[in-house]
Amino acid sequence: MADTQNELSTVGTEQAYQSVRGYVIEAQQQVYRAVNSAMVEAYWKIGKDIYEASGESERAAYGKQLIAELAEKLTAEFGKGFTERNLRSMRQFYLVFPIRNALRAELSWTHA
Repeated sequence: MADTQNELSTVGTEQAYQSVRGYVIEAQQQVYRAVNSAMVEAYWKIGKDIYEASGESERAAYGKQLIAELAEKLTAEFGKGFTERNLRSMRQFYLVFPIRNALRAELSWTHA
């Protein structure tokens, strides 16, 4: 009888574990989607600001200087994700998707 109770207890524990595990995984996925969405929006806004501040051409002297200075300051504060190359990519991202709401349709994970 004790063995039967232990088996039932083990089955109950495993079911509870799987249930709780499912909640944790679901919450983690929601957090990842929220973070991804927030970062995409931030990158779009950064690209827009760079475009508006530097004008049509990032290769113009002011545009190059702006991106270099932003990269230096942002990298010092936030780390390597804000290199000149990344900032140019954010600017390009804005140029490809100048209407922010149109961007949502292109990103499948924003629909979940």
